[in-house]
Amino acid sequence: MAATRSDGRDGYLAFVESHQHRLLRAAYLICGNRHQAEDLLQDALLKLALRWSSVRDGDPSAYVRAILYRDAVSWWRRRRREWLSATPPEQVAHDRDGALRLTLHDALGLLPPRQRAVLVLRYYEDLTEVATAEALGVTVGTVKSQCHAALRRLREVAPDLVRDARPSQRPADLANGLEVNP
Repeated sequence: MAATRSDGRDGYLAFVESHQHRLLRAAYLICGNRHQAEDLLQDALLKLALRWSSVRDGDPSAYVRAILYRDAVSWWRRRRREWLSATPPEQVAHDRDGALRLTLHDALGLLPPRQRAVLVLRYYEDLTEVATAEALGVTVGTVKSQCHAALRRLREVAPDLVRDARPSQRPADLANGLEVNP
């Protein structure tokens, strides 16, 4: 019996060592705060440890991602606050990539947690719509509508992120099916 416990523990530790950095990045993208992301991941890994024997033969990383996204939404609902300031933060960005990265970070912060989770799963984690729906425990239609709404909102709050708004594209160019998204 001791060998079985050791094997389970070793498998769990190997999983954590090989996946922790990617899961931490996903947690950070979901909540936007390094310390909160670490806490979120720690709680998710604890929940995984408690269920390791039943999860290890399936897809443990999908199980942890689902915990991360659901706990992030729960945390956000419990602690939703507005941070008021007498003066707006400074807006200094000299390099284009850094400015875009900050713009994206700020724009993601304006999205509701479920929409942010859908975008992270679909475009950062590169999951399919079906896998995203399974991770979040929603239907594929919900994933599609949340993704559509989130992208529309990102275009509204951060027009600098839109690369398709080129004046050289005329409606005739779009009608022939030869348009290219860089």
